[in-house]
Amino acid sequence: CQTPATFLGVWDEVRKLFAQAPLAIERNYGAGMFSFNAGDGRCPTCGGSGFEHVEMQFLSDVYLRCPDCDGRRFRSVVLEVKLVRGPRQLSVADVLDLTVSEAVQLFSHDREVIAKLQPIVDVGLEYVRLGQPVPTLSGGEAQRLKLAGFLAEAAAPTQRVSKRGTLFLFDEPTTGLHFDDIAKLMRALRKLLDAGHSLIVIEHNLDVIRSADWIVDLGPEGGEGGGELVAQGTPEDLREHPTYGPPGAQPATAATIACQHAARRWLPLADRWYTGLPDERGLPDLAWWRRTGDPMQAQDWSNRMSRVLGAHIGAQVAAIDPC
Repeated sequence: CQTPATFLGVWDEVRKLFAQAPLAIERNYGAGMFSFNAGDGRCPTCGGSGFEHVEMQFLSDVYLRCPDCDGRRFRSVVLEVKLVRGPRQLSVADVLDLTVSEAVQLFSHDREVIAKLQPIVDVGLEYVRLGQPVPTLSGGEAQRLKLAGFLAEAAAPTQRVSKRGTLFLFDEPTTGLHFDDIAKLMRALRKLLDAGHSLIVIEHNLDVIRSADWIVDLGPEGGEGGGELVAQGTPEDLREHPTYGPPGAQPATAATIACQHAARRWLPLADRWYTGLPDERGLPDLAWWRRTGDPMQAQDWSNRMSRVLGAHIGAQVAAIDPC
């Protein structure tokens, strides 16, 4: 059973600590005794998974909590071994039930454990439990856990040469992430670059686009209206590209480019929702952007749209407002 603790090798270090506990030494328990994937320490009924799999002939399979270990994965004699950290005495089952952030606090003086946990924190998964089965993670969480595995390899002092120079392809990795999580993801991607890897990122998030070394803008629209090369170059090159500013205007700044994209993304939404909003809300005329074509005023327009429409469509607006 794969878990975040086993995926990154955290559990290997934790098992070594349990093998050094006084009761484990007295009973001659080695590190293998504290494995839930193999060995004699795991529950013989559920095989260390903590549940029993019941196959149903015509219905979805059922997973029942193990009646012998009560979901704790190990034999009772193994659970008697305690690891003292601060005011707490933890069994192996207690450690598996910790979140990553809780484990970082309790094992703050165990350098090897912290080194294994840090990549999980770097990708913003500090809320997952060490013993949570990987198949229960969402698709985005599973991808970030895999990214944490590559970060752990990059941080290893004896990284193999064959592991360097890997090309990573990410398809909109910021989808559904909070701004703080996006910042963590950006720091993780930067660590991959520093380790000698290369990244190709398909993305609409402007913070990610702005931090790229080279941008390829495909469009001008999506679907049948896209597929053409609009512009390419460094972020500095695109600021001077005529596509991102009205004819005769000064070279566009990064904020101008961002607000142009914002206006393009806001218009279809506003067309659907504006007619149901009272005029006294102060919403600008929708023809204003099309009439003036002034990209520098788009930021104020987008911010006002966010305040007005936010009360009406909530999360939909927050998810697409880039300004």
